[in-house]
Amino acid sequence: MRSSSSTSESVRGRRTTPGPCSTGDMPTVSPTERAVGYRRRMTRLLLVRHGQSTWNADGRWQGQADPPLSSFGRLQAAHAAKAVGSVDVIVASDLERARDTALIISEAIGVGPVVIDADLRERDAGEWSGLTRQEIEERWPGYLDARKRPPGWESDVSVLERLHRALERIEEEYAGADVLVVTHGGVIYALEGHHDVEWLRIANLEAREVHLAGGTTTLRERLVLVDPDEITVPHQI
Repeated sequence: MRSSSSTSESVRGRRTTPGPCSTGDMPTVSPTERAVGYRRRMTRLLLVRHGQSTWNADGRWQGQADPPLSSFGRLQAAHAAKAVGSVDVIVASDLERARDTALIISEAIGVGPVVIDADLRERDAGEWSGLTRQEIEERWPGYLDARKRPPGWESDVSVLERLHRALERIEEEYAGADVLVVTHGGVIYALEGHHDVEWLRIANLEAREVHLAGGTTTLRERLVLVDPDEITVPHQI
């Protein structure tokens, strides 16, 4: 996988150092055994934004509307499968653009069936759904620059509540696994904001690596799963 951060370290090659462990009266356990035990408990996720949709290509705000992947988005998903490598499980939002991205990758790498979780769907964009940036500027002058939102806009609190439900289910059902999670930009932005990560646009088929261990969520680096000439960054936001 290619990293969009300054490090070139591979996700599959990264080593995790175990935390401190008090021995007390417990049997002696070697550092190697402790490290292996920790890795088994840790669940590694790639939270991936879906491939380009037809509305991404048109510059339209999607929210929970359900436009399909564009033909280029389907090509992106097929090529991203090569970068995903080996995973144990694929989980996806129920919206078509995420579900079909997951299905294309699933077929390419031979991992399935895809698990569908509606809690991973995109943030509700309220009255902006289906509109371009220009249309929003005309109807709500100054809202975008002031980061004001329209009626029906889903709050970060709501997005995070359902995302955390989905992550809890993944950790409970697939503990210790490598899991590909195909979701949406708004969901990844909400998670990054909650962890005080600087806001940066996320491309189609760009991902955030996340580690789950004992109910603790740790954000790692962002990763790009397509070649540079296939990167598309929706600019309607």
